[in-house]
Amino acid sequence: MSTTAVSQLDEVKTGPWNGGKSPFSIEYGKIMMWFFLVSDAFTFSAFLIYYGAQRFSKITWPDPDLVFQSVPGLADAGYPLVFVGIMTFILIMSSVTMVLAVEAGHRNAKKEVIGWMIATVIGGLMFLGCQAAEWTHLHHEGFWWGSIPPVEELKHFFTEPVSEVSAQQFANLFFTITGFHGFHVFTGVLINIIILFMTISGTFARRGSYLMVEKVGLYWHFVDLVWVFVFTFFYLV
Repeated sequence: MSTTAVSQLDEVKTGPWNGGKSPFSIEYGKIMMWFFLVSDAFTFSAFLIYYGAQRFSKITWPDPDLVFQSVPGLADAGYPLVFVGIMTFILIMSSVTMVLAVEAGHRNAKKEVIGWMIATVIGGLMFLGCQAAEWTHLHHEGFWWGSIPPVEELKHFFTEPVSEVSAQQFANLFFTITGFHGFHVFTGVLINIIILFMTISGTFARRGSYLMVEKVGLYWHFVDLVWVFVFTFFYLV
């Protein structure tokens, strides 16, 4: 290649239309994860805004303290929000174990990453198990997509006159939004299991970086953060 051709090639690489230095000191995969999480946040926001609009446009609405007062397998009533409180604690603790897994990855501590990832997976599975138990109980009570208990059986869910329309909308939105979130948790558990096996096999140790654990951690923290809003909208408001 001639000297002129080499100089022209160098000009192409360093010319003003080639981007120059990146303004963000961030790995490509990580910034793509952030883009995905922001777009997913818009979806959850749309669901919750619609729920809020329906909730506050109705005169009557199921009282969370009356709907969620059971502890499946132990008590059918008398413990308002206790079970969902346990679910929330489990999910938050799984977020803590993920933080510890990421921190261990920064130190290239393979055994610690494995231990904390196992704890995170267990926490996710426990949350899904609790959600399945709650759904089963509500289904036995008569709440489900497209169906509600007979009007005479709804009185113990309300502090005001009964509205079948409100109860039906509550049931549909509850199972749709918590189901959508549960799908995210289930997906996160599967991804965490894959990352766990990659860690055990030494994939990241050979690469010399546990960045993938950090990227998966971003997704898991997002799932936990969304649950805080779902918990507030459905169980507290």
